[in-house]
Amino acid sequence: MTEKLIGFPPRFTDQATILVLGSMPGRASLGASEYYAHPRNAFWPIMAQVFGFDANQPYERRVDSLLQHKVALWDVVHRCVRTTSLDSDIVSDTVEVNDFGSLFVSCPQIHRVCLNGQAAARLYRRHVLQELPQAREIEWQVLPSTSPAHAAMRFEEKCQQWQQALLKQ
Repeated sequence: MTEKLIGFPPRFTDQATILVLGSMPGRASLGASEYYAHPRNAFWPIMAQVFGFDANQPYERRVDSLLQHKVALWDVVHRCVRTTSLDSDIVSDTVEVNDFGSLFVSCPQIHRVCLNGQAAARLYRRHVLQELPQAREIEWQVLPSTSPAHAAMRFEEKCQQWQQALLKQ
């Protein structure tokens, strides 16, 4: 069996109102120690367009821009075996989920979870909603994956859906 990959800690402030969740960082992200580091991932260009910052600025400044807009970043999976960067290659019986109970206590103002793609949504439904009653009280929405593997939707369409979810009151 392949060694388990370990994801990143959450990026948040206690003022966060929205939590963006991916499934598990891919190889490019793990190698760079940055969320959404693959150069063709649309996450940062979408966030830059929604919140009005430069998608090419250094990573920590991009993260700070999200935090200033009360957006937290994390993944559903803390640790798992995955042979490629594809979510479909996550070995389901190896999944260890992040500690959402602690995060929701640290960020009591989170009122919406935005799930980056169908894999994150499946994992969230299976491992968080079923196991953590307080998560059921928080609105959640599945959004189009920003991954380059999800090329079925144009950037403009993805951006519009993300903008509606992130900016709605």
